[in-house]
Amino acid sequence: MTISVGDKLPDVTLVKVTENGPEKVQSTDYFAGKKVALFSVPGAFTPTCSAKHLPGFVEKASEIKAKGVDEIACTAVNDAFVMGAWNKADGSSDITMLSDGNADFAKAVGLTMDGSGFGLGTRGQRFSMVVNDGVVEQLNVEEPGAFQVSSAEHMLGQL
Repeated sequence: MTISVGDKLPDVTLVKVTENGPEKVQSTDYFAGKKVALFSVPGAFTPTCSAKHLPGFVEKASEIKAKGVDEIACTAVNDAFVMGAWNKADGSSDITMLSDGNADFAKAVGLTMDGSGFGLGTRGQRFSMVVNDGVVEQLNVEEPGAFQVSSAEHMLGQL
């Protein structure tokens, strides 16, 4: 079942990329007591993700935070080292990278996709959500191959 607006996020282990290396974090702890703009990409360093999705949130980070968002986070079914390298190459300190290496989060929220045709296996769909104290306030899931409703620009219009 796919998560919906008004639902509480499920409790799964994610790996937060930090300056001191990977740090396990429970999703319920991470999202507790703050408003988070979360976006999910099928994979770090992939074309649309690197050319549009991450750069949009980097560019609009201050505007998003000015609308009351405490943190901006990106998740992908990649390991923490890849997520860290991607943030170093194309991201910024305004974006928290959350590795979902085993797709536990993507599965728990019901937003997986099959990327095996490209050698990617199970991945998270492209989506964004606004999470307030662990509860989904906005949910924007892209159609396969699309990039519109999960963009930073779209989210800014919702805040």
